[in-house]
Amino acid sequence: MGYDNEHGKGSSQRRNRQQKRIGQAALAGAVIGAVLVLSAVPLLYESSLFPGAGGDNPQKGQEAQQAPEDISFQGEAEQMQVSVQSDTTEAVEKVSDAVVGVFNLQQSDFWEEENGSGASQGTGSGVIYKMEGGTAFVVTNHHVIEGAGQVEVSLSNDTRVDAEVVGSDVLTDLAVLQINAEGVETAVSFGNSDNLNVGEPAVAIGNPLGTQLSRTVTQGIISAVERSIPVDLDGDGQSDWNAEVIQTDAAINPGNSGGALVNINGQLIGINSMKIAQSSVEGIGFAIPTSVAVPVIEDLEASGEVKRPQMGITLRSLSEIPSYHWQETLQLPQDVDNGIFITNVVSGTPAEKAGLKRYDVITAMNGVSITDGHDLRRYLYTKVKMGDTITITFYREGQKQTTDMTLNNQQQF
Repeated sequence: MGYDNEHGKGSSQRRNRQQKRIGQAALAGAVIGAVLVLSAVPLLYESSLFPGAGGDNPQKGQEAQQAPEDISFQGEAEQMQVSVQSDTTEAVEKVSDAVVGVFNLQQSDFWEEENGSGASQGTGSGVIYKMEGGTAFVVTNHHVIEGAGQVEVSLSNDTRVDAEVVGSDVLTDLAVLQINAEGVETAVSFGNSDNLNVGEPAVAIGNPLGTQLSRTVTQGIISAVERSIPVDLDGDGQSDWNAEVIQTDAAINPGNSGGALVNINGQLIGINSMKIAQSSVEGIGFAIPTSVAVPVIEDLEASGEVKRPQMGITLRSLSEIPSYHWQETLQLPQDVDNGIFITNVVSGTPAEKAGLKRYDVITAMNGVSITDGHDLRRYLYTKVKMGDTITITFYREGQKQTTDMTLNNQQQF
């Protein structure tokens, strides 16, 4: 142990002496070098070899000396002129103030009032699409204002005003409100959703989670057009209707319902309506296209409801009953396995006037195949209008027949 320590001590002393000699030599070299440089500078300057020297061209030297300052100034100017404006920000600026919050105030019971909790409140979004006289019109979702005892709208300046429900349509999940136009400065312009292309930019604006995150902007693309989504209208767990929607990956969260989906030009192309609420699914949102929304909005403004042609029947799809009933009860041929059968015909309706009866099985309208109730409703509500006469193909007691029917707006299918 003592040997190792002595050896280490001697080595350390030698290293220290060597480092000292190296440091002294370095210092001396630095001093000599500095003296030589200082001595050479005047000679170089006079010979014009030194950058920026006066030499034969004093002006050139002056410009060279000023150049670093000029370059620095130009760089600063260029940096100050950088713009953060984009197509997206311009689109948002056009629309943002027209997007409002919608509050569904429902009647509270006695105990809630006694406890000070007041009326229960649901929140959503809406879009101001028109100003007429002293009135502004707002489109939102039916489910946002459904069951409301009172509806309020929050403007872009956070002012809350009372709103009146002009009309509502459960089938398309749309509703129209009207408010006092005081303080309203912006209304959106409608774009044509029929011209959308998959992959083009889309911007969603709404109020996710209520007033805490009002007028939140999310950006994505059009993921699909003319997407058909089954909808349960009466809450019985069964699909009653297939909604035709735009699919987008722009984030749409609770509270965004009724908000705006706009294109890169700041035009309204859809009303945000629903989101697949599964933890395993992200980036899938839906909006009602303007091609569907505009005619509904016009009907709601005009009469407070959407008038659609109806037949005057109640029905079920063949797929809803055991297949042995197809032949034993309905007496269908073996090759008929799709269609709807009538369970009741309402007196005085187009169906009765056309001679249709209970257990008749409808398979086509104007030559278009009808496989289930969705097909029948889609055809009635999108392909024909009240007053039109259509040809019904049906089976009765195993025989294929046709009849003509003139449509009206009775409340049964």
